[in-house]
Amino acid sequence: MAQYLKRGRDATLRAEDDQSVRVAVEAMLADIEKRGDAAIRDLSVKFDHWDRTDYRLTDAEIKGCLAQLSQRNLDDIKFAQTQVRNFAEHQRHSMKDVEVETLPGIVLGHKHIPVNSVGCYVPGGKYPLLASAHMSVITAKVAGVDRIVTCAPPYQGKPAPAIVAAQHMAGADEIYCLGGIQAVGAMAIGTQSIAAVDMLVGPGNAYVAEAKRQLFGRVGIDLFAGPTETLVIADDTVDGEICATDLLGQAEHGPNSPAILLTNSAKLARDTMAEIERLLRILPTAAVARKAWEEYGEVILCDSEEEMVKVADDIASEHVQVMTRDPDYFLKHMTNYGALFLGPRTNVAFGDKVIGTNHTLPTAKAARYTGGLWVGKFMKTVTYQRVLTDEASAMIGAYCSRLCLLEGFVGHAEQANVRVRRYGGRNIPYGGAAE
Repeated sequence: MAQYLKRGRDATLRAEDDQSVRVAVEAMLADIEKRGDAAIRDLSVKFDHWDRTDYRLTDAEIKGCLAQLSQRNLDDIKFAQTQVRNFAEHQRHSMKDVEVETLPGIVLGHKHIPVNSVGCYVPGGKYPLLASAHMSVITAKVAGVDRIVTCAPPYQGKPAPAIVAAQHMAGADEIYCLGGIQAVGAMAIGTQSIAAVDMLVGPGNAYVAEAKRQLFGRVGIDLFAGPTETLVIADDTVDGEICATDLLGQAEHGPNSPAILLTNSAKLARDTMAEIERLLRILPTAAVARKAWEEYGEVILCDSEEEMVKVADDIASEHVQVMTRDPDYFLKHMTNYGALFLGPRTNVAFGDKVIGTNHTLPTAKAARYTGGLWVGKFMKTVTYQRVLTDEASAMIGAYCSRLCLLEGFVGHAEQANVRVRRYGGRNIPYGGAAE
């Protein structure tokens, strides 16, 4: 049976935090709906101390941001974006249109149509997370989205040059320096100066995630994303230093980012916890990472790999780093995760920043029913049908007529009957069944 050597914060307290966020977001979205640009400006001043008459960046401002970066910076962004684009293109090529004659004279098909407009949120208040621009904008571009809007908050009182460069280089059509609820609200609801989009994507803090949840239905969203989560599955083939590094490397995202070690080695569990304490004394982001570890960190000791799979699937973590004798065992048997990082040579940071897979992934157990952001999220798979012959129309119509009357839908049945009469030459009374 799994033993918890360290537990995180009580779930009841987390639920109370969620409720306070929910109420605040609801009020702010209602204000945006009512007052549009005026509400956006008030919220931007209140939360980001950022005041402009127009939050869309001009071409001159975008060029100015690019000029602030070194050639190495620009080359590195280009390299990362190339990896994301390459993998997204392979994903797109895997999505085939279908057309098949299922019965003589009856043709069914489906095709993939990109969403018309997308709003991409790029977090950047605490850290300038330019990688989120690659993940959302490039993937939408590869899908064929016509209009791509991006929003990122100001960083240290001005547009973050690296984020602006990443948005522009990825191909964003409109770039706004706007953060938080005011950004996702403006893109989804629309204001006097910002036209509404059809879909919202991108990670964010608890308020952004809750705003997306409340706006879902009015617009599409990629997924319900909360604080970054990481699960390290490890055995005695690795040591405490690498496990501690991989846990704290994600815990620095925020004070409520869960970081969990799942192992079948009691020694590795003890060594990792000791290493975490050592690293927290020297890590520059220790103030955030320590709070996350103390309140959301967990260490779980299992008896076997089979039990580790069971516990891991129950956790359904966003990121799962597997460092065991046989990482492929977990690839084969695990079913609930956002992304797997197999073996000690890879890690979550590779996926977050540069390797090419998408870093917008499900959290809060959403991995039980969805994967992360990919080209297919920006596509609508729609169906069509055609009937080529009179005989086929009359044949399928007879079946349809009888099934409709079995459900009591006389009008539906008559849609079928009129075809049976016209194309099959059979006299069926109104409201009767085709025999």
